[in-house]
Amino acid sequence: MSLFNADEMKGKWKQQVGKAKMTWGKLTEDELLEAEGREEKLTGLVQERYAITREEAKKQVKEFFNSK
Repeated sequence: MSLFNADEMKGKWKQQVGKAKMTWGKLTEDELLEAEGREEKLTGLVQERYAITREEAKKQVKEFFNSK
């Protein structure tokens, strides 16, 4: 279970895109907007773009969401 409310995150996601872009510069703004703050979608994008393990990508995404 995620540590954040998915509907709340989706609503605030556009405000977080800039922060996410600084964290994961290899992801485009369009990709980040498409992810809409969904943890699994963002994890997949980070894993693919940075060629890291699913576990490492998941760890990074959780740290991102918990750093607010």
